[in-house]
Amino acid sequence: MLYKGFFKLIVMVFAIIALAPNCRAQGTKAVGYKAKVTATFPHYEKAYTQGLFFYKGRLYESSGQYGQSFFHEVDLAKGSTLRSFNLAPKYFAEGAVVLNDKLYILTWMEMEVLVYDINTLRQVGKLFNRREGWGLTTDGRSLISTDGSSNIFFHDPATFADQSRIEVTLNGKPLSQLNELEYINGEIWANVYGTDMIVIINPVTGIVRATVDCTGLLPLRLRKPDTDVLNGIAYDPENRHIYVTGKYWPRMFRIELEKL
Repeated sequence: MLYKGFFKLIVMVFAIIALAPNCRAQGTKAVGYKAKVTATFPHYEKAYTQGLFFYKGRLYESSGQYGQSFFHEVDLAKGSTLRSFNLAPKYFAEGAVVLNDKLYILTWMEMEVLVYDINTLRQVGKLFNRREGWGLTTDGRSLISTDGSSNIFFHDPATFADQSRIEVTLNGKPLSQLNELEYINGEIWANVYGTDMIVIINPVTGIVRATVDCTGLLPLRLRKPDTDVLNGIAYDPENRHIYVTGKYWPRMFRIELEKL
């Protein structure tokens, strides 16, 4: 009887140890921030912004919609296009990123990742994506994507084959509608589609460390009937500035985080 009791106690201890990480994850409450605008820039109003990022000091953007999808290099100060190309009408462009001078553009429902040389903007390949394409970024090694669910996927940049996956949780609950991504100082920032919220995610655990409230960034006086949702996060590592915009927005904003 004593042996059985001792054995039962050992099993309980191991069970508690095994559950401890989950308990901590569920008990982790995200810190809340407000986006504070530090500078305002013009943004191309016809851009249905999908991907937004800096590469070697240059700003790039992908824009969606069937028959209207394009990619361009942007003059930040003027909001004008420096270089661009259109995608074939059958493609709905989504998130985009550059890794090792190769530009990757997700397509929404076409199950293709289009690959270009960022220096010439010439297409050099095409990869298979088994899911819907939403957001795309990189940690410098892997490509990182979303498909509108609560999952974030890590991919081999040579083949786009899955390497790993994390489920994103906010205050212990799965968070879906993850969209455009940006990798900033070892963390993944993500737009939550249809909201004015950005989340900052631990890339190992999937836990949302912080939320960023972007409500009211674009003034009502600048909104039109076709003005769409907040989408687009770009980080310039050269000056550590963060920029955000939205679909068909006439403005882009440089922001800092202000704790609520």
